[in-house]
Amino acid sequence: MILSIESSCDDSSIAITDIATKRLIFHKKISQELEHSKYGGVVPELASRLHAETLPKILSECAPWFKELKAVAVTNEPGLGVTLIEGVTMAKALSITLGIPLIPINHLIGHIYSLFIEKEALFPMTVLLVSGGHTQLIEVESHESVHTVATTMDDSYGESFDKVAKMMGLGYPGGPVVERLAQSGDAGRFDFTVPLWQSPLIAFSYSGLKNQIRLAVERGVPEDYPHIAASFQRVATEHLIQKVKKYCKTRPPKHFAIVGGASANIYLRQRLESLLKGFNTPLYVAELRYCSDNAAMIGRVAIEEYARGRNRDYRSIPINPRCKL
Repeated sequence: MILSIESSCDDSSIAITDIATKRLIFHKKISQELEHSKYGGVVPELASRLHAETLPKILSECAPWFKELKAVAVTNEPGLGVTLIEGVTMAKALSITLGIPLIPINHLIGHIYSLFIEKEALFPMTVLLVSGGHTQLIEVESHESVHTVATTMDDSYGESFDKVAKMMGLGYPGGPVVERLAQSGDAGRFDFTVPLWQSPLIAFSYSGLKNQIRLAVERGVPEDYPHIAASFQRVATEHLIQKVKKYCKTRPPKHFAIVGGASANIYLRQRLESLLKGFNTPLYVAELRYCSDNAAMIGRVAIEEYARGRNRDYRSIPINPRCKL
């Protein structure tokens, strides 16, 4: 079995995965959403302290499996430096104490493998990664071959939802709140401009749209908020759809997936599924419980790394907060 640890942002999570069967033996996640909600976003130092408290509590539940562990895996990139170090420190301690190898895992690769928890991987696949920190279009030919086709020029899709929620005083995390509010709004009430709609680039940008929302909120009244939320969600998603459509016209994917915390947005899933039908391409999505950060996806990647003999001495794992694919 492999024990995996995830602490890249504000979710403390540990999982144990069976190497041979890929079955998830144990998985627990403790969210910090309530602690950060009053600040309208994640406070790194607070997140680090909470990880220091919660990770040992979760680990204590894993003691019955310690003798069966063959390796310990941990997210070491990208993420918040002060929170990554909590998980890496714990992983190093386990590696030394139990005398087992240590496997560093890229958090973004973890999101790709959230599609394959307790399943065999399916490649090649084009993946749209949308989260609070990332918006990327990725071509995955195999476990060893991962190429980023497009990324955001500023804010990410998920981050824009968080900032819009903060503008309207809706709390954190903003994605689910804005999505719920949008259900009671008129998505055509505000004619916001779709970012980069005239640009030939396959790239993403949300800073301009964010400013449009800010002006609408400042000029409006609370009764407008459902309509602002619905109009924002429509335009923010249309931006993704336009760029994915442009990509598919040049390189029709055999398989297409959406992953990351913001991939839980039902409106986005529906729009993508509708688009991909025109290209006869199936849409793959992770289970909703595995969309946000979790250790199960880290453990799933670790199985692939372990099979290839990729592990390191406990002293040699770097922390790369701003690492990219």
